[in-house]
Amino acid sequence: MKILFTGASSFSGYWFVKALAEHGHEVTCVFTAKDIEEYSGIRKERVQQVSNIAKSVFGIKFGDEAFLKLIEVGKFALCCHHAAWVQNYKDFDFDVALAVKNNTNNVVQTLKTLVNSGCKKIIVTGSVFEGGEGEGSDGLPHFSPYGLSKALTSQVFEYYSMHFKMTFGKFVIPNPFGEYEEPRFTSYLMNNWLKGQTPKVNTPDYVRDNIPVGLLASYYHYFCEKIQALETGSIKLAPSGIVGSQGAFTQLVAREAGSRLGKPCDCILEHQTNFSEPLIRINTDRITELEKAFSERKFWDEFVAFYKPK
Repeated sequence: MKILFTGASSFSGYWFVKALAEHGHEVTCVFTAKDIEEYSGIRKERVQQVSNIAKSVFGIKFGDEAFLKLIEVGKFALCCHHAAWVQNYKDFDFDVALAVKNNTNNVVQTLKTLVNSGCKKIIVTGSVFEGGEGEGSDGLPHFSPYGLSKALTSQVFEYYSMHFKMTFGKFVIPNPFGEYEEPRFTSYLMNNWLKGQTPKVNTPDYVRDNIPVGLLASYYHYFCEKIQALETGSIKLAPSGIVGSQGAFTQLVAREAGSRLGKPCDCILEHQTNFSEPLIRINTDRITELEKAFSERKFWDEFVAFYKPK
């Protein structure tokens, strides 16, 4: 099917587009930057990869005039709104109102244009760190102002989708990790081990849901095809991956990396004293067929090879 996709420059976005393209779908990706050269580092690499497997349209923002014109001529079957405002997303003073405004820019006219062009399906990406999502502790609060912005964004789209009798899908992401990721936890571990250093884990007691990004992408492709078969209403999928403490997850990565690097990958699990986040937050949806089809060995082989010096 023909799919319109926003947010393909992101880590998970790149993998979602890759999975959709590999399964024969015709994906059109929109980017706010005027061209690839406006990007740098790992994000630029992802955009270059996307441009090799999907149609890339630059200089377009969700909801603007150019976006509406693209919808009119594109005749898409599905709109995947993966993009989100993330500037200073880790800060407590993250601008929730500005984020929601950008995420839902011109939402009424956009959905109306989609419907008029024959597209009655939309998927919005959510996060397990939104209040009320997943399972866990402390009453499932919002993790942060960013989590709050994601929840409000989904609510806006679900409300207006129901008004226009569109099928609304919410795809809830836990903690993906893998190739082409920005410097985060697993890259911190790998880079330390490759330098012969021992990384420290300050929050080993948190229970989280870490999922190989390739498996997450398989779930996303599955969800896109599932929503296409529905006439109306709303559905949600919250894929779960490797559930356990961050300490246990660190030791798993150490074993997988060590066996492929041919050397010990030691780590120090500190005594955790900071519990500013909920102790437990995980997704719960598992699809046996997708898990069986996913090769963990291949994933770990490629994951470690990605970080090894070329």
